[in-house]
Amino acid sequence: MLSLDPLHPQWDCPLGSKDLDREVGPWGGGSGEPPTDCFPGSWHQDVGLDCKGSPEGAEARAWTVHYYSLLQSCLQQAGLPETQDRSHVPRTGCPGAEVTLCLLGSPSTFLSVLLEGGVQSPGNMLLCLSPAWLTKVAAPGQPGEAALLVSKAVSFYPGGLTFLDDFVPPRRATYFLAGLGLGPGHGREAAELARNLTCPTGASAELARLLEDRLLMRRLLSQQGGVAVPATLAFTYKPPGLLRGGDASPGLRLVELSGKEGQETLVKEEVEAFLHSEALGDALQVAVKLSGWRWQGRQVLHLHPRAERDTVVDTVLMLLEKLEEEESVLVEAMCPSVQLPFPGGPSPSPELAVRICTVVCRTQGDRPLLSKVVCGVGRGDRPLRHQNSLPSTLEVALAQLGLGEPAQVAVVRQRVKAAAEAALAAVLALEAGLSAEQRGGRRARTDFLGVDFALTVVGRELTPVALELNGGLCLEACGALEGLWAAPRLGPAVEEAAAAPLVETMLRRSARCLMEGKQLLVVGAGGVSKKFVWEAARDYGLKLHLVESDPNHFASQLVQTFIHFDVTEHRRDEENARLLAELVRARGLKLDGCFSYWDDCLVLTALLCQELGLPCSSPAAMCLAKQKSRTQLHLLRRHGPPWPAPSIHAVACCPLESEADVERAVHQVPLPGVMKLEFGAGAVGVRLVEDAPQCHEHFSRISRDLQGEADHPGIGLGWGNAMLLMEFVEGTEHDVDLVVFGGRLLAAFVSDNGPTRLPGFTETAACMPTGLAPEQEAQMVQAAFRCCLGCGLLDGVFNVELKLTGAGPRLIEINPRMGGFYLRDWILELYGVDLLLAAAMVACGLRPALPAHPRARGYLVGVMCLVSQHLQALSSTASRETLQALHDQGLLRLNLLEEALVPGEYEEPYCSVACAGPSPAEARLRLLGLCQGLGIDGPNYPVAHFLSHFK
Repeated sequence: MLSLDPLHPQWDCPLGSKDLDREVGPWGGGSGEPPTDCFPGSWHQDVGLDCKGSPEGAEARAWTVHYYSLLQSCLQQAGLPETQDRSHVPRTGCPGAEVTLCLLGSPSTFLSVLLEGGVQSPGNMLLCLSPAWLTKVAAPGQPGEAALLVSKAVSFYPGGLTFLDDFVPPRRATYFLAGLGLGPGHGREAAELARNLTCPTGASAELARLLEDRLLMRRLLSQQGGVAVPATLAFTYKPPGLLRGGDASPGLRLVELSGKEGQETLVKEEVEAFLHSEALGDALQVAVKLSGWRWQGRQVLHLHPRAERDTVVDTVLMLLEKLEEEESVLVEAMCPSVQLPFPGGPSPSPELAVRICTVVCRTQGDRPLLSKVVCGVGRGDRPLRHQNSLPSTLEVALAQLGLGEPAQVAVVRQRVKAAAEAALAAVLALEAGLSAEQRGGRRARTDFLGVDFALTVVGRELTPVALELNGGLCLEACGALEGLWAAPRLGPAVEEAAAAPLVETMLRRSARCLMEGKQLLVVGAGGVSKKFVWEAARDYGLKLHLVESDPNHFASQLVQTFIHFDVTEHRRDEENARLLAELVRARGLKLDGCFSYWDDCLVLTALLCQELGLPCSSPAAMCLAKQKSRTQLHLLRRHGPPWPAPSIHAVACCPLESEADVERAVHQVPLPGVMKLEFGAGAVGVRLVEDAPQCHEHFSRISRDLQGEADHPGIGLGWGNAMLLMEFVEGTEHDVDLVVFGGRLLAAFVSDNGPTRLPGFTETAACMPTGLAPEQEAQMVQAAFRCCLGCGLLDGVFNVELKLTGAGPRLIEINPRMGGFYLRDWILELYGVDLLLAAAMVACGLRPALPAHPRARGYLVGVMCLVSQHLQALSSTASRETLQALHDQGLLRLNLLEEALVPGEYEEPYCSVACAGPSPAEARLRLLGLCQGLGIDGPNYPVAHFLSHFK
C-alpha cells in the first residue's frame, strides 16, 4: 500500500501519519509529567532554567528540563557542542532596534530552523523552552494588540553554537513561531501567546484549526489548487461556514447532517453509492475516521475492505455519535500500491509503502516555494509514520520501487513540486479572505506548510495524492535527512536547508516590523525609474518626507511632508545642508533617518545627516566616492596592510578641467583610454579615445554641449562638467551591489554586463546571478568591498562597477547609493532582498535583516532599449502598452527608465526588457526570441551579440 495508513483490517489505531506521530506532551496537547530517562548522554544538568519573575510549577518545570535535555540530545547526535550557560551575566541589547526571531516549541521539531537561523542571523534566533520565558505587554496606540518580550532563551550562532541567555532588558520579538497544540498544557499557553501580537507570527491556533480540518483542506486543495486528493465521502454535522455551499469537488462528496441520530438510511445509501463509484478507482480498502481539530492526536482509524459495505456503514454510525458541531466522519479510499516497474521494465520490487513528505515556504511576494522533499519507505503491511521510518531522498525511495531512470524521477519531482506549491497557494488564498480575528491576529500568516503525499497511478501516470497538511512533522523529517550529513561528515552536504526559505521569510517580515512607522527624509525624488520608491514606502508603512527641487513633482502628493528646495547647485551643499536642517527643525519633524538614492543629492544628504545627527557615511567619504578621479587616485595610494590592498584594483587616471590638462593627461595615462564626466551618471558622455586628437576633440565637445544642469538634468552637471581620462582595461564588466553596516559586509549581489557599443559605454545587456566561477565572484565582491572601505564608506547600500581582467578585478567607479536601472527590482525578484528597505534601515541606524547567504531562485537576462535605436519598435510592436501587457502576463520583466521617447546625442536607456529562466541559457533564448518578435533585435542592435557573454 502506498499510503500513510497501510494497516491490517482488524486493527484500530491512532489515525494517519500526523495523528500517529503527534507528540504527547505540552506542545502536542497532552498533559502530565514528561517521560524520564529518554536521552542517554552526558551534559551539564546544573543550568539556569528558571526565569526571574516567572516561577514555574513542578509539572511545567519538569517539561522545561525535558526539552532542554531533548535539545542537548539533538545537538549531540548532530555532532554539535553542548549549550553553554551564560545566563548568570544577562545580555543587554537594543530592544525594538534589533531582529529577534523567537520560537517556542519542541527542539527536535524546529532544530533545522534554529540551526539555519543561527547561520543567517547569528545570535538573533532564539528558542524558548517554556512559555514562562515570554511575556505579552500591551502595545501603546494599538488597541487589542500586544508586544512579545523575551526574558530568557537559547541563542543560536553559526557552527551550531548555542548559549542559554537571560536578557535585561527583555528583547522584543520581531517574529514569533510556536508549536501549537489545542489541548491542555503548554500548547494552549503558546496559542494565547501567539494571538494578536504586534510582531509577525508564522502560525496561530485559529489557522491551525483550519489546517488540521482534513475535510476542509481536501476540499480547498481540490477546488482551489487542482491538487489530487483521495476519494472521500464526508458526513458533516453542522459544518463550518467555509464548508457550506460552493462547487462540488472531484471525488469529494459532502453530506450535511441535520442531526446525529436517525441517519441509518441516508448513511447506507451514501456509503453504497460511494463504494461503487468510479472515484475509488482500483482501491481495495477504505478508511473510516473522524475529522476536526478536536480529534487530532486522539482518534482511531478503522480500515475495512471496500466490499464490506455493512461494516463500513456500522462504523460510520458508531462514529456519528461522537460528533460535535463542525466535525465530520470521513470514508476515504486507501491509495493502491504503485505496481512498478511497468511492462518491459526490470523485475518487480517487493511491495513497499512510501510516504512523500514536502516542506513548502512562503517567499517574497507571497509565492510558494518547495524547499525540500523527503521520503519514508517501509513494509506495506505495517503502519508507516513520520517517526518510524528512516528519511531518504526522492531518488533513493523511487529506486527502491524500481524507478531509477533520471528523466522519470525528474517528472515525479516536478509533479510533487507543483502539487505542494499549489497546496500552499490555496491556503494563502484562503487566508487572504479571512479577517484578522479569524486568523488570530493582524499579522498572523502561514509561512510554511508540510504536505504529505501518497504516490499512485492515475491514467498510467504516477501522480502525487495529497493526504494531509501539517507543519512541524514534515519540517522535522527534512531536518532528519539533513542530519545524515552531520557528524562525522559522511558525504556531501545537502544543497540547501529545508528551513532556509522560511528563515529568509522570518527576516523579511522582521525588517518590515522594525521599519513600520519610521519617519525618513528623502533628498531628491528622482524620475520615473524611481516610482517604485513611493509604492514600496506605502507597502512597508514608512512615513516619508521629501526634499525636492521640482515643486510639481508627482511624489509631492505621496509624502507626509514636502519641502521645496533647490538641491541642484552642489557648490553650495554645505550651506544648503544647514538651511535644510533649520527647515526640518522648524517643521518639528522627528526623523528616524535621512537618505538618498539620487546621484546628485548624495553629498548634500551626508552633510544634512551630519547636521541632524543622523546615521550616514561621512560627507568626506561621499565626496571621495562621488568624484571619480579622486576615488581612483586615493585608492592608488592605499597600499595596505592588510593585503590585498585597494590599490591593486585602482586604475591610472588624470582629472581634466582644461585643454592643458588634456595634453598632460595623454602623456600620463596609457591609451586607448576612457573619457568621462567627473561627476557623471548613466554613462552619459563616456567615450573610448584612441589617441591625443580624439581626447581633445571629445573634451571640447563635452565642454560645449554639457555645460550645466539644464543641458541634461540628473547626471551631475550641478557639480560642473569637469572630466577625467582613465586607462581602458580589457575584460568583462560587472556590477556588485553591496549592503554595508558598521563597516561589515552584510550582502553582495553580482551581475554581468554584455559588451557595449564602442566607442560608447551605454549598457546593452545584463544577467543575474553572475555566471562567473565562485572564486572569481568572490574576488569581485571582495574588490568592491575593499574599495568602499578604502574610501570610508562604512554604512549604506552601494553599487560598484568593475571589470574582471586577466589580472583580477579593476575598479571602474563607485556609486555610493543603491544600484540604478533594473538592479533593485531584479535583486528583489531573484533573492527576495529589497535594497531600498536595506538602505532605509541603515539610514535609521538599524542593521538590515538580511540572510547571510541569499540564494537566487532562477536567472534573469535583460537587454536595454534605446530611443536612438528602437524608436520605431517602441512606437509600434514594442510600445509601452505592449511591453506592460507582456510584463503583466509574466512573459517578460519590464523596467521603465525614461518617460518620453525623445532621441538625443547623449542618451540614457529608455527601458530594460528581461526574461526569466531556470538557467541563463534558457533565459537568454527566451529573451532573444522575444526581442526578434518585438523588433528590438536588428542589424544595428544585434541582441545575440550583446547576450553572447551569458552562454
